[in-house]
Amino acid sequence: MPLQQLLADLLGDIPKPAILWQALAIVLCVAAGWGLARLIHRSWLQNHQHTGLIGVGMGSFGRVLGPLLTLGLLAATRAVMAGYQSVHLLDVAVPLASSLAVIRTFFYLLRRIFARRGQLGEALKTFEKIFALVVWLGVALHITGVLPDVMRFFERTYLPLGKNGIKLSDLVEGIVSIVVLMMLALWAGAALEERLMRVDRMHSSLKVVLARMSRAVLILVAVLFSLSLAGLDLTVLSVFGGALGVGLGLGMQRIASNYVSGFIILLERSLTIGDPITIDKYSGKVARINTRYTVLRGADGTQTLLPNEMLITGVVLNQSAFNRNVRATTRLTVSYDSDLSVVMPLLEAQPSGVARVLEDPAPNVLLNAFAADGYELEVGFWLGDPENGQGGPISDVNQKIYALVKAGTIKLGHPTIDTRLLDAHITSLVARTPV
Repeated sequence: MPLQQLLADLLGDIPKPAILWQALAIVLCVAAGWGLARLIHRSWLQNHQHTGLIGVGMGSFGRVLGPLLTLGLLAATRAVMAGYQSVHLLDVAVPLASSLAVIRTFFYLLRRIFARRGQLGEALKTFEKIFALVVWLGVALHITGVLPDVMRFFERTYLPLGKNGIKLSDLVEGIVSIVVLMMLALWAGAALEERLMRVDRMHSSLKVVLARMSRAVLILVAVLFSLSLAGLDLTVLSVFGGALGVGLGLGMQRIASNYVSGFIILLERSLTIGDPITIDKYSGKVARINTRYTVLRGADGTQTLLPNEMLITGVVLNQSAFNRNVRATTRLTVSYDSDLSVVMPLLEAQPSGVARVLEDPAPNVLLNAFAADGYELEVGFWLGDPENGQGGPISDVNQKIYALVKAGTIKLGHPTIDTRLLDAHITSLVARTPV
């Protein structure tokens, strides 16, 4: 529809009540469409268990149902009102509603195929909003007949960049291609990462390194391809590559070292997620391994970000690198009046039956020292899940030992003072004292 004809028709409708009826009809159709979609969506969530494939699909279909219902109401209203009055305003509203419905349906199908949750879904929503804005603007310009004039303006306008300048159309085309290809690269990388994480037979470290490398390659290819589409000679990037190499060699060598160390950790599998480790003064469980740093979660819930270079060059105590079994101990001192042939087997049997304590290797009891207060004994037992800590099993074993002490089966040692020398000294003083 040409712009002049559209403006003439709309200006001709302004003095007539027809334009008001059309505007009111548009408002009512939009409100009814979105309101009905919300009611249907809410009724579904209340009456059905929204889990699984159908529940997730219905949850995201709510974004499509509103535009579809609005489009249907607008089309029906235009067909009814066209019989007795002009519908020029509705002729503009229906194509705009159609573009919105098509965009939402298209992205709903993409989301159902590639992304249902997490970061991928959020990236897709952002891309959907940007793409919808561009499409709506293009549809509006096409309907009003301004699109050819806008295209000629972009073709004839030059920006003073470089020796010969650059056309505004080429600049816009380059920006659009870069944004679209970058979004597609991030989208494809997140989709690949999500699918890799669901592969059970692959090691977790290998999953992470493949996901990181695939995302980096996709972003690099997208940038190079978009620059070539924009008409930029890729040979000029050689200067940038040289400058980047110098920067990595001087000011960014520590950052580059951390990134390289991260890939080494992931490839050689010296650390995996869930390993309890100790390095320098930091102890905890490996929560996440990134390409630049590793997240270490302590027993108190605090998280420490350790540079990967520190894990490569420093001494790391990994309690589950090759054998996950960890020995836990508790110590006590029994009285010298105790019979060790009876007490030691009795203590050795206490860890059995405690949750998380292994039967093989079996618990044992060691005589560590002859202390001043009695025999110093060590009760040792093995745990197969060191990432869950040792406090719980040690406490349970100590409670069973406490029950034996309370029953009098085991007599703990206590400090004693030998008063024989003091008694002899007192006796000598009494003998010297005159009566």
